[in-house]
Amino acid sequence: MDTNRLSKSIEDILNKQVTKEANAAQIYLSYAVWADSEGYAGVANLFFRHSGEERNHMMKVIEYIQERGGRAKISALAAPPKDPKNLQECFEKTFQHEVDNTTAIYEIVNLAQKEKDWATWNFGQWFVKEQIEEETLIMDLLDKLKIAGGPKASSESLLYLDSKIGKQEDDADLARDASVDNP
Repeated sequence: MDTNRLSKSIEDILNKQVTKEANAAQIYLSYAVWADSEGYAGVANLFFRHSGEERNHMMKVIEYIQERGGRAKISALAAPPKDPKNLQECFEKTFQHEVDNTTAIYEIVNLAQKEKDWATWNFGQWFVKEQIEEETLIMDLLDKLKIAGGPKASSESLLYLDSKIGKQEDDADLARDASVDNP
């Protein structure tokens, strides 16, 4: 008896996401190593943790595929991108990566809605919220770097910024959680 509750197209797109999440972990790991070698211990700390978070996302998708009777597939990973030239480029490339991942999540949710696969649509909503957090987190880093002077920031500004980044939470504050008392 076939117990697979996923269409071939849903299973395929979810398996593509498994690879995207694994690649994301590698990108964050690569940028963490770069940041650490450049003396940005705080950025490295945040990105090392984020690499693990991306692997957790991969595991969520794998587990979902398996729970729905499908078969998760593990694919080869692309080489991580070359090292950024500076912190500005690092954050910009990270942000673009997150935007690309958001697009992939939207494709999953759109396909699930088109196929009326409400279980997958519901599963995808967690990732939609997560991508809002991911993009907001990196936009906040870009904003802080801009205030510090952007690519022309002084060594002192970068040192201060790096120490703050290393201590910040992994989750960003979202507009959906704001109130009059807590803007």
